[in-house]
Amino acid sequence: MSEPHVTLDPRGLDPVQQKLRGPLEDQLTSALQAAIHRVRAGYAGEPVEQVCQRLLDETRSGLHPDIAAGFNPDMDEFCRVAVAIVRGGAVS
Repeated sequence: MSEPHVTLDPRGLDPVQQKLRGPLEDQLTSALQAAIHRVRAGYAGEPVEQVCQRLLDETRSGLHPDIAAGFNPDMDEFCRVAVAIVRGGAVS
């Protein structure tokens, strides 16, 4: 299975933002995937909620502070990834 990928909602983006969308999605995806690997490697039986928060914190720590400050992901999706980590399954 493939790793999760961050996709930004294109609605309401101006032309400059639209041009930057691809590189920004790549940067966010890379930070998320690195966070998944770190959280999975350090998982020690914590509850899903804690794993979900750690995923968010780890993802933001891998981003430029300005990007991290504006990163507001779908937390249902982050928690879905956290559940997969807790259950020891593949993250997709």
